[in-house]
Amino acid sequence: MSVTETDARTAHSAGVERLLASYRAIPPNATVRLAKPTSNLFRARAKTTAKGLDVSGLGDVIAVDPEKRTADVAGMCTYENLVAATLPHGLSPLVVPQLKTITLGGAVTGLGIESASFRNGLPHESVLEMDILTGAGEVVTASRSQNSDLFHAFPNSYGTLGYSVRIKIELETVRPFVELRHLRFHTLADLFAAMDRIIETGGHDGKPVDYLDGVVFSADESYLTLGFQTSTPGPVSDYTGQQIYYRSIQHPEGEKHDRLTIHDYLWRWDTDWFWCSRAFGAQDPRIRRFWPRRYRRSSFYWKLIAYDQRFNIADRIEKRNGRPPLERVVQDIEVPIGRAAEFVDWFLANVPIEPIWLCPLRLRDDTTWPLYPIRAHQTYVNVGFWSSVPVGPSEGHTNRLIERKVSELDGHKSLYSDAYYSPEEFEELYGGETYKTVKKTYDPDSRLLDLYAKAVQRR
Repeated sequence: MSVTETDARTAHSAGVERLLASYRAIPPNATVRLAKPTSNLFRARAKTTAKGLDVSGLGDVIAVDPEKRTADVAGMCTYENLVAATLPHGLSPLVVPQLKTITLGGAVTGLGIESASFRNGLPHESVLEMDILTGAGEVVTASRSQNSDLFHAFPNSYGTLGYSVRIKIELETVRPFVELRHLRFHTLADLFAAMDRIIETGGHDGKPVDYLDGVVFSADESYLTLGFQTSTPGPVSDYTGQQIYYRSIQHPEGEKHDRLTIHDYLWRWDTDWFWCSRAFGAQDPRIRRFWPRRYRRSSFYWKLIAYDQRFNIADRIEKRNGRPPLERVVQDIEVPIGRAAEFVDWFLANVPIEPIWLCPLRLRDDTTWPLYPIRAHQTYVNVGFWSSVPVGPSEGHTNRLIERKVSELDGHKSLYSDAYYSPEEFEELYGGETYKTVKKTYDPDSRLLDLYAKAVQRR
């Protein structure tokens, strides 16, 4: 063990002790929460003055093992810091969610996805073991063979079964560049048929595909982007400055080629938060020219969103202009690939939001994850849409329509944003009795919030 690794493990141990001390300092009848300045959740939370858990010292990479292709990582470590530690070894996490400040612990206890998910599944599938602070105030190690009930129920529990303190994950070898092919389609049926072929064969034109995602601009303009890792040097594009990545995808016909470094490919969506930076004027060339580069990142846009939510700025503007207030529709859903065209067609006809993101996924093996029970050996398509629409006749009108449609198509939706399910619907979709049993075992006094209370009642 190197001196650096020894120091990192010592610092991590000290951080765990501070975490435990802060837990013990919370009154026995008080709800336990993390004390952290940032969040990637897009649902409101009840305000509280209670002191949260001290997570200082739990935001670093503890160690990278290039030979075994593994990493020990603190639960609050961001993917930005994790990737910075692994890329010098020619390694990457198996799935790197799109935004730099998503934490590894957040992606495991929530859900993460990216363009490698069609071959590598979801982030929690690469976890080898975790140290978890449970609601009982104990740090336990969970793996497929140790406390396996907690290990398998942890994904999609959103901190209601405990908080990850340390996570050991698999890594994969990556090359320094990614060649991109943007394929244009004029019908959604053709796009999903091509997506299905690529996933089933693992390649395109006889060449293995490493990354696969897509963008729908309209019913007759959609794209698949295929990524091919390469070691061959050459010119690369830069979408961290004046050029905007998602606009580079568009072209009239056929294929368009591009190249990025592996680093810039992994973070291609972060500079403009996919396309959401346009809401702040950051895509207007007259404004972008003077927008500091350090503020062209998702974490800064999130701060602007949080400020808007706090002071209802957008709704005030709409009211002043004689328009109705807005309903936030910020969601990621998964439907089987055979129903994906049906969902997107319905969405385009009923929800005035564009573009939308497509990302296929398949679970890596037969392991079941009860709180997000998608089926093994079946391809799903994640559809992401993040904007707002005029309010409907009842609270959450458009979001409720989407929830019903997703359930109708045998799909699921992530819980990082607003949800409106009844307790009965929620229990059927997200763990049911399995969740209750694991909750009782590891949080017997209900020190942590219940998943329904946190995700739907927004406590």
